[in-house]
Amino acid sequence: MRINITNILIGAVTVMIMASLSLFVVDQRQTAIVFQLGEMVSVKTDPGLYFKVPLMQNVRFFDSRILTLDTGEPERFITAEKKNVMVDSFVKWRIVDVKQYYISVGGDEVRARTRLMQTVNSSMREEFGKRTIHEVVSGEREQIMTVLREKTDSDARKIGVQVLDVRLKRVDFPAEISDSVYRRMDAERKRVANELRASGAADGEKIKANADKQREVTLAEAYREAQKTKGEGDARASALYAAAFGKNPEFYSFYRSLEAYKESFKNKSDVMVQDPSSAFFKYLKSSAKGGK
Repeated sequence: MRINITNILIGAVTVMIMASLSLFVVDQRQTAIVFQLGEMVSVKTDPGLYFKVPLMQNVRFFDSRILTLDTGEPERFITAEKKNVMVDSFVKWRIVDVKQYYISVGGDEVRARTRLMQTVNSSMREEFGKRTIHEVVSGEREQIMTVLREKTDSDARKIGVQVLDVRLKRVDFPAEISDSVYRRMDAERKRVANELRASGAADGEKIKANADKQREVTLAEAYREAQKTKGEGDARASALYAAAFGKNPEFYSFYRSLEAYKESFKNKSDVMVQDPSSAFFKYLKSSAKGGK
């Protein structure tokens, strides 16, 4: 009985080992190539469970997802104006023909990346060399990326790779040129600011002078109107006084004398030296006689 159990266990282990050597699984994110004695015999692009001949066949797996090729450090390119620009870019690519991919680069991702980078750099130098800095930075940036993708994809198909996108992350001047451009821009902005300040100060002085002029004119016109109104009022008052006092001259003379007395003796300290027979005391004398 013990011998039978041992034999069963040995058989089960043997079956498991043979199954592990005979079966392989292709993930949905992978593509596989089956080799027999070093030669490709089949390509597995669909996910699932597959069989292989143990010891005679082996399998290599390749990533079928979209991969990113980043330049890392910005590359220097020359524009049509013979100006240097620093370009930072990346490429989105994937394996679409794994058989051609293996034949062309031996299935080595490093070699594939090197090939793609060489193609992208060559295309960039050609495209940047035909355009000005303005066109590269903003004017035709989208067009450049489209052309780069098409050229790179056309070459990449030869190694079984599809290029989905080529993006220019940043296009900038080298550090030494950027500093010069910044200083020039700073000086230009300061010049414009000074011109605007001077223009603003001049306009301010004009506005202030005009406001002062308007103020003086308004005050003069107001004073003129006030004097005119006052004169008209005084003339009307004089006319009324003349008409009123003309009806009784004696009362008018009496009223004027009273006004003169009030103005002469406003304060207790006022002193006046007059001849008692002076006409100034005419109504005072009259009132005294009337009192008697």
